[in-house]
Amino acid sequence: QVQLVESGGGLVQAGGSLRLSCAASGSIFSTNTMGWYRQAPGKQRDLVATISGGVTTYADSVKGRFTISRDKAKNMVYLEMNSLKPEDTAVYYCNVERWGTNYWGQGTQVTVSS
Repeated sequence: QVQLVESGGGLVQAGGSLRLSCAASGSIFSTNTMGWYRQAPGKQRDLVATISGGVTTYADSVKGRFTISRDKAKNMVYLEMNSLKPEDTAVYYCNVERWGTNYWGQGTQVTVSS
């Protein structure tokens, strides 16, 4: 079983920065994909970034502004968010895909004011 706990969300002005953290418990291997998704009110949950075996992917909307990283020793995954825009406002969810099963955290709210 895998449990995920996000932290680091909050209210920030446009142009500002936030760093999200996700603490994972359970057996997670470097080949398991970890990632961040987000869901704005009334919209579907969308992929933000993933990391697997050191390879990262990003949604086009966040490329160059967000950076995903992972600390395997601590079982942590991070999302560094810079140059935030009001359209980045959403609940951000940590995700682990392990052998075909998806695990989700409870989410952390990020609000970017204009």
